[in-house]
Amino acid sequence: MQEYKLFAQRIGLVSLTNFISHFKGIILLPILTKNLPIEDYGVWAQVMVTIGIVPSLMILGLPAAMARFLPSVKNREEFQDIFYSFLSVVTVTGMFAAFGVYLLSESIADMLFGGNKVIVEILSLIIFFETLDRIFFDYFRATQQIKKHSTLQSLKELLLMALVVIFVLLGRGLMGALEALLVKSIIVFLISTVIIVSQLGLRIPKFRNLKSYLKYGIPTVPGNMSKWILDSSDRYVIGGFLGTSAVGYYSPGYALGNILQAFIAPLNFMLPMILSKHYDEGNLDEVKKYLSYSLKYFLAVAIPGVFGLSLLSKELLEILSTPEIAEHSYLITPFVALSALLFGVFVVFQKVAMLVKKTHIMGTIWLVAAVINLGLNLLLIPYIGIIAAAVTTLLSFMVSLALMAYYSLRFLRFDMNLGFILKSVFSSFLMSVLIIFWNPVGLFSIIIMIGICVVLYFLILMLLKGFNKYELEFFRNIFEI
Repeated sequence: MQEYKLFAQRIGLVSLTNFISHFKGIILLPILTKNLPIEDYGVWAQVMVTIGIVPSLMILGLPAAMARFLPSVKNREEFQDIFYSFLSVVTVTGMFAAFGVYLLSESIADMLFGGNKVIVEILSLIIFFETLDRIFFDYFRATQQIKKHSTLQSLKELLLMALVVIFVLLGRGLMGALEALLVKSIIVFLISTVIIVSQLGLRIPKFRNLKSYLKYGIPTVPGNMSKWILDSSDRYVIGGFLGTSAVGYYSPGYALGNILQAFIAPLNFMLPMILSKHYDEGNLDEVKKYLSYSLKYFLAVAIPGVFGLSLLSKELLEILSTPEIAEHSYLITPFVALSALLFGVFVVFQKVAMLVKKTHIMGTIWLVAAVINLGLNLLLIPYIGIIAAAVTTLLSFMVSLALMAYYSLRFLRFDMNLGFILKSVFSSFLMSVLIIFWNPVGLFSIIIMIGICVVLYFLILMLLKGFNKYELEFFRNIFEI
């Protein structure tokens, strides 16, 4: 029980951090959409998409190897060698990416950023520091320094939001927002460097076993690339066919629906280390419990979230952005919200493939889904518009989940709580009836209604015995002071 309690409390801490991270786009949405032309907001969305993929590719899957192998390392010298080997490789690849983007800045600007070469030159610097920040943050994750990781992650997001607000409101516009991104990345880089050097000291790596770590990590790179194509390439396709204004209309609805990923992010963060430890020690029953509980508690939040966001999307977007953007964007949210739910379930099944070291399966699945997504986007967006991107995203996530569940269950079966899923859907349906009849207008009315719906949903779920006595006692112990 004590181990579960510690795990759940760490999940709570990471959840708070990820709340800030995933809601960052929603918090900045009114500042950016109401102070920038729609074209500039579209460029901002393109920048954020680019930052999401390039550093992820440049780290060569090494964070996955770090999370899988570092928890079992006891020797300090071996630990130092692994980390500094990884850092050396990532520094070189980060420099390569930044230099490449800088050299091609004019061409990239013409294709994606309205011909503004300066934006791409700033972006090249951001990419370098973001790449290093990724490997630093994964060090704290792999060593389970959750408080440090959460504090730094919160600082990173709060610093970005504060700097963007200040620079934009001072009249710096889009360039000010990009300068805020760069300053934030440099500050976080410096702080992380000081902390890690103080813990590990400095050591010239000997790159022992680097080949085996890369062999484990690199197969996840196509998966990361494919996941990015699935998640974000639609912005590039929309921009290419319909222009940056269309990206500006599409992105708010996408951001609103995608906030449900905030609820799977803590589990995605914590599970690899916990599961690896139990799996390596042969405790398969514990592995199954963590997988089953993780899936159940994600769905308990995500299922009603899909219902609520779908019904409230237009009103929320009118509050967060402008009526014009809301009119173009509100139909995007339901498709993206359901896609985020499917992704959360995928993440739980994915952990099985990681445990049994079948990372090539993950890469293959993401590749198949990415090809479907990109192909359909290229075919449909020019004729149907931005709604096509949301629909193809949902279809692609459905394919991904079906394939991952099929392969994962061949290696390890666990309780998927099908009865609970039906109870959650039924409770969410009854909650939705209240939303439809209330039809709230304005921020205050929506906040009150959300609070009532949360209480109603969990009350119905309790009456349906969605949680057993052991689980309720478990939660009571978690929050007991």
